[in-house]
Amino acid sequence: MAEAAPADMSRLLRIESTEIKALDAARGRLKIVGLSLALCFGVLGVRAIELAVTSPAHAAATRPVMAEATRGDLFDRTGQVLATTLQTHSLFADPSLVWDAAETAEALAGVLPDLDVEAVTRDLSSHRRFVWVRRNLTPRQRQAVFSLGLPGLDFRLEPRRVYPRGRLASHIVGYTDRDLHGLAGAERSFDAALSSSDGRPVALSIDMGVQFHLDEVLRTTMDEFDALAASGIVMNVRTGEIVGMVSLPDYDPNRPNDASNDERLNRSAQSVYEMGSTFKAFTVAMALESGAATLESGFDASEPLQIGGHTIHDFHGENRWLTLSEIFIHSSNIGSSRIALEVGSEGQREFLGRMRLLERAPIELAESADPLLPRNWGPTETATISYGHGLAVSPIATIAAFAAIANDGIYVAPTLQPVAADETIVGERVMAASAARDVMALMRENVTDGTGGRAEAPGYLVAGKTGTAEKPSRGGYDRNRLISSFSAVFPYNDPQYAILILLDEPHGNESTHGYSTGGWTAAPAVGEIVSRIAPILGVVRSDADHNERAAMVRAALMPEPIP
Repeated sequence: MAEAAPADMSRLLRIESTEIKALDAARGRLKIVGLSLALCFGVLGVRAIELAVTSPAHAAATRPVMAEATRGDLFDRTGQVLATTLQTHSLFADPSLVWDAAETAEALAGVLPDLDVEAVTRDLSSHRRFVWVRRNLTPRQRQAVFSLGLPGLDFRLEPRRVYPRGRLASHIVGYTDRDLHGLAGAERSFDAALSSSDGRPVALSIDMGVQFHLDEVLRTTMDEFDALAASGIVMNVRTGEIVGMVSLPDYDPNRPNDASNDERLNRSAQSVYEMGSTFKAFTVAMALESGAATLESGFDASEPLQIGGHTIHDFHGENRWLTLSEIFIHSSNIGSSRIALEVGSEGQREFLGRMRLLERAPIELAESADPLLPRNWGPTETATISYGHGLAVSPIATIAAFAAIANDGIYVAPTLQPVAADETIVGERVMAASAARDVMALMRENVTDGTGGRAEAPGYLVAGKTGTAEKPSRGGYDRNRLISSFSAVFPYNDPQYAILILLDEPHGNESTHGYSTGGWTAAPAVGEIVSRIAPILGVVRSDADHNERAAMVRAALMPEPIP
């Protein structure tokens, strides 16, 4: 007999239909959850791959140390690059990923020979997640390290300051630290402009052609006379522009930490010296300016001068009365002392103050040094300062004062910034033009007929003054240790440039008959430098030499027939 259908069939069907819908909804939700989980795991997988390449520890540690702005370049006045910034690779390590610290260090030393293996081994054995191995690799070094395939090592880009001209002009250009903050020279003086947001370039007043010849001659002279150090400066007397400045010994600004303090010292601005007879130019100018004497005024130099328990002698005494002109030409210490005593201590201090010799030279260099002044400025000090002893000043301050004499008595502050052709230069009159011209005439006579004859450069009419000062020592001065110098202006008939050469403890040789004074050592260097740089600076030779040169050209092109 057939089974009878349930009485409430419709109710049963409704229950089954509801259960099926609930199951379908649950399956749908599970699919959504599954897809969400799959997506999350996918994102985590991608992130895990990123972290495998760049772990969070060194990702944070390798954030750029520098601001994104590029440091501006430094140029000379002709557009030659003196300093620029390049992107270089630096090598770092995550010690936790290094398999064998000692083996890794040894392998790196094979391609980076000056690497400190012991120090690197210690760093790679540490529990840190980031250590520097070597900063600023060359492209060849980076490729060599990369080819090793060592685990735990990686590279990052870093900016590096590069100095294409190396040692040439190193003291002017200066250098930066790793974070590109200027520490010396123009890099420090113009740091704000160079590090501005637009990476603005900065041009300097120096001419690298002039700088090269100044450096080469000064280096040769320093070696020839076995001097401890040397300094050389070339300055435009009308604009104050420094077109060349050398200090020896020098250093490579690409590796400033390898240099000693002595090599990093800018002797042209940072050192102060008793300048010796160079100061006689200022003593004569002071006498003429104050009205205490004329060129024909006479002073007794017949015997040594006794003052304050000291005796002042002449190197080659004339042993007679001398006119002011003769005192300068014969470089008489006795005569200079008597001139200064005639003016008086107050007058001397006031005049030297006007010449900016009692303060740091007003140039942009932070290294510009303050002078060393006497504690008491009495008659004895007045006498010795008249011939350059008892007061120590920097070479840059000295050359700026000489430039004022050459500039008709108008002082223009020395500068490392180029001056435009149409720019108005504001100077300060520090002496009458007539007094300045009289001193210039004496300086020219000193080259033609006096102690500065070896500074002559044919065709360029050099005018100047020798300087020889004994170095201070315990209990007085050491006559065997000299500061020898020559300060000059050229051309005499149209003064445009001043030049100073200074040698620290030169030694005489056979060519100088054993003399190490300024006239024998520094003066010849000035003559050679002027001959080399005058054409670069556009200085026109004198008419007399033009005629001589024309005659030589005619003789070369149209030789006379042989009889």
